Amino acid sequence: MGAAPTAPDLSVSLEPHLLDTLRPLRTRVPPSLAADLEPYLATPPPSEIPYAILLRVSQWARAADLHSLGLKPSDYTMISLLAGARTAPGAKLGRYVPPQSAEDAAAQGVRDRKAITALLNALLSVGGAAFAAWWAADKTGWRNEWRVLFALAVGAVVAISEAVLYIIWQSRATGKLKPLKLNTQRTARHKRIDAPNEDVDDTEQPPGGKGKGQSTDLQDASGDGDLRKRITQKGSAEDS
Repeated sequence: MGAAPTAPDLSVSLEPHLLDTLRPLRTRVPPSLAADLEPYLATPPPSEIPYAILLRVSQWARAADLHSLGLKPSDYTMISLLAGARTAPGAKLGRYVPPQSAEDAAAQGVRDRKAITALLNALLSVGGAAFAAWWAADKTGWRNEWRVLFALAVGAVVAISEAVLYIIWQSRATGKLKPLKLNTQRTARHKRIDAPNEDVDDTEQPPGGKGKGQSTDLQDASGDGDLRKRITQKGSAEDS
């Protein structure tokens, strides 16, 4: 980061009342100061003026006899010149970061403790896996060189796995990685609505509360009577 600008390097806003105060100085100040003032008294004027020029104007006003020039000395003090002006109006301020609340600080502490616990578990897992591999290789009768290489290989595999799991966990904790969500599409089953039964006979039943059932009974009764009559006639013919 660069050093902060000093007062002579700053700029202040060129307010209308400051412009009216500086315009009478065009023909009254020394030529060098008049040349420096000229760009800021043009039409239209700029929005800023260097602080160093105002300081030079104030120093000249203290040394010159302003009453003989028809000017008021009180109008050219630094307090009067800077009245109502804004310091460095074109400067861009940094991004405001609000202070952390108590709830956020507590949540951050919980996340830090979880991260430390995850790292300790990873270290213990790597060390335990390497020691278990070395102990198992010792039971097989391997030489020390092969036992050490086998233990280092197992420890490296476990370390890589723990690193990948930690990265995934850290990404989810910070919100950079979101769990996958299956896009399940539900198909709507439309219930079939049957058309009204048009075969139903809605005609009125005859008086007596019987309709087609009564005519069917009468037909069955007449059929039985005809059958008995034919059997009786056949028996009479055989007797004769």
